[in-house]
Amino acid sequence: MTKLKTLLAVFLIFTSVLCLEAQDSHKTLPNWMLGPLVRAKQGEPVIVPDVKATFMGPIRKALVHWEALHTFNPAAIVRDGKIVVLYRAEDNTGAMEIGGHTSRIGMATSTDGMHFDRRSTPVFYPSNDAQKAREWPGGTEDPRIVESSDGTYVLAYTQWNRKNYRVGIATSRDLIHWKKWGPAFQDAGPKYATFLYKSAGIVTELKGGKLVAAKIHGKYWMYWGEKQIRLATSKDLIHWTPVEDAKGHTVVVLGPRSGHFDSGFPEVGPPPLLTRKGILVIYNGKNGSGPDRDKELGPGSYAAGEALFSTANPEKLLDRSAQPVLWPEMPYEMTGQYKAGTTFSEGLVYFKDKWFLYYGCADSRVGVVMTDGKGFDAALNP
Repeated sequence: MTKLKTLLAVFLIFTSVLCLEAQDSHKTLPNWMLGPLVRAKQGEPVIVPDVKATFMGPIRKALVHWEALHTFNPAAIVRDGKIVVLYRAEDNTGAMEIGGHTSRIGMATSTDGMHFDRRSTPVFYPSNDAQKAREWPGGTEDPRIVESSDGTYVLAYTQWNRKNYRVGIATSRDLIHWKKWGPAFQDAGPKYATFLYKSAGIVTELKGGKLVAAKIHGKYWMYWGEKQIRLATSKDLIHWTPVEDAKGHTVVVLGPRSGHFDSGFPEVGPPPLLTRKGILVIYNGKNGSGPDRDKELGPGSYAAGEALFSTANPEKLLDRSAQPVLWPEMPYEMTGQYKAGTTFSEGLVYFKDKWFLYYGCADSRVGVVMTDGKGFDAALNP
């Protein structure tokens, strides 16, 4: 009996320590931040390449193994009681180097956020359409997706023809059939005709349990860019105008920081979230390779951070995480096509009282981290 009591006491102390550590871990995050973010129990990617999947390409009119090499950089949304992930898939054509294959976007659905059923063919891809010159042979890459108030899905993705890249906009009612509208800034003026830009997240808010595009001051807002993060606005979610200063230069709202995980540069992550505290922007920071990099991370690695902007003035930065909230730790995040390792976040959803953040692993796999929705003080409605 004495041994049993001793073991019970040890167990209670150990459990109490774990609870306190979990609470302390949560308290270390400012109440505007989303987290702590934890990986699923199995600690494995949720979507991996399928060498057997084939697709009749409309341009070459030949079967292609469209997701044979890599599946990564996912968008995510909730539809019909399921999480839908739209992921970038690379085929086995072209040069064996980053950007040397053709990318298409596949679709997978899940009832628990961790186990997925996949369509055998892509839902979005280069074709013999008005965007072919912008998307072939490089492909359609790195999607971010939002839902509008009328149920239309708006996709912001990278058009890559292996020479130039721009953010393209497309819309759909069912996530399978899409209308391509062309570059986001094509009507913003002559100087944007040759402007190179990528990585765009449209600001969302949580309504009726779903994330939908949010209007602030009567218009939609989009954070965009790598190297430096900038802003754009729209009246219809399709045609976008970059925010400029008095001299006509695009306004920079977030840049690199010496000595931090984003010492190389920041890049927009999933669609930002409007909260009671402000606009939460989860972004991807590339670590530098020189002496001013974050010494705790590998040179050139990508980790996720968070930034808070003012709702009254979306250009105004209010706060920014000093440390990353997600960084390469697992083998599948540190080995793959991108050798330095990445946890590149692109898809955020609220589902069954939890937040799910989907991310690309070393440009090769799709991973997910989660956090309890009830613990997010910035909370569900602005």
